[in-house]
Formats: sequence, C-alpha cells, structure tokens
Amino acid sequence: MSSQPESVAVITGAASGIGAGLARHAAARGMTVILADRDATRLDEVAREIGALAIEVPTDVADPSALEALAERAFAAGPIDLLFNNAGVLTTGLSWEIPADKWRQAVEVNVLGMVNGLRAFVPRLIAANRPARIVNTASVGGFLPSPLMAPYSATKFAVVALTESLAGELAMQDSQVKVSLLAPGPVKSAIFREDAGAASREFVGTMRSMLDAHGIGPDAFAARVFAGIDRGDYWIIPQPETFDDGFRARNDAITARTAPQFYLVGTDR
Repeated sequence: MSSQPESVAVITGAASGIGAGLARHAAARGMTVILADRDATRLDEVAREIGALAIEVPTDVADPSALEALAERAFAAGPIDLLFNNAGVLTTGLSWEIPADKWRQAVEVNVLGMVNGLRAFVPRLIAANRPARIVNTASVGGFLPSPLMAPYSATKFAVVALTESLAGELAMQDSQVKVSLLAPGPVKSAIFREDAGAASREFVGTMRSMLDAHGIGPDAFAARVFAGIDRGDYWIIPQPETFDDGFRARNDAITARTAPQFYLVGTDR
C-alpha cells in the first residue's frame, strides 16, 4: 500500500497573510501542504501551527533553481492537486523615485517568480496526466491601477495576462490541468509592513487603516477561495464588493476615452 498522501497543495508566499490562510484551510481539508517562502523563520511558525500535514521548504521564488528544487520535493510527497503561485511583494512611492532595485524585485518576485513556478511545475503536472489546478494570485490592483503603487499594479496586471495565456495554452494541449486567476481585495496581512517613504507615508497609513477596518482575515478569505476552486471558477474574486463597481467604471471610462479619475484629483478640471 502506498504511503503517499491522497492530495497535496503547494503554496508559495506561505509564511504569512493569504498564503498562510490558504495553507491552514488546505490542511483542514486533509491535504498535505508544501509551504514555500523565503522567510524561513515565519515559515517554520506556520508549519508548526499546522502540524504533521505541513512540509516546509524555504524558497526564494526569484531563483529558478529553487523552484525546481521545490517541485522535486513536492512531487516526492505525492500527486499535486493544487499549486498556489501566491508569493508577492509591494513597494510604494512615486514611480520615478522608487529605487531600481525595488522595481527589479517587484518584477523578479511578482512576475518572474510566477514564471519560475510554472516552468518547474507545469511540465510535471502535464506528465502526471491527472486533474490539477494552478491558482495564480493577482489582485484587484491587477485591474484597477493605483498611484503610489506602480510596481505592484504593473506586475499584477502582468499576472492577469500571464494567467490568461497559460489557461489558453493548457487548453490547446487538451491538458487536465486547469487554471484560476485569484484577485484579492483588502485582506488583513503584512503586505503594507514595509517603511514608507515621504511621498507615500500618508497613503500607506490610509491603506493600513482601511485593511484594519474593512479587510477580512486570511482564514475567512481562504474559505472563499476554496469555494471558487470547488466550483471550478477561472475568475476567483472573493470580494466582489471591492471589485465590480470599480472594474465596470474603468471599462466604461476606457470605452469613452475618459481619463482615469485619480488624474484629476487636486485640479480644477
């Protein structure tokens, strides 16, 4: 009799926030969870909280070889049912003042980190010839750009396009591997924990207050995500109240060739 688990979920960015919530929910469903994050200390804390179903693999998603090692470790644990490409970073400030290394980090983690995950896992998932689902974490900010968050908005827009391309490519292969695009709204996490510069200090303070007042907890959020997975949703938008009106208004503005409203703030136009 095989000692392998019946179901395995792999989660990057699992040391806190959304990733930790997804890991706890997957484990509560009886899944073995492969936890990946570059913060080994916090990753160990999450693994200890989950217990025997957790396997921690400290991983820097910006390193392609690290994702190959993660994939090897994950497939050794058992058949992969879910891959959450969830790791991400956020930097605030004026787009022309944000240092080059911060811009580079946003691209390397938020976009290329996801690409590294796809390159490591997709060929193995296709070869396994069994149903599986890849869930790529974008953001409401991947549809509705924000001033003072240009690296985050730009990279999350890229995730939206990458994910749609991936879904089409897998369909062309007649693969059993399916894809979902996850677009979180405000979730209580450490995403705004970095020190803000002078240009964005007030903005970051406002965002932190908004998360405290209106954000949902990672565990409640994870339950909504898994409900979308259970339905087989491509678009997983767990907080439509923070998405639908803004998305509709943006589409209408583009169709009407109207400048985004935030461009007009502080002017008499």
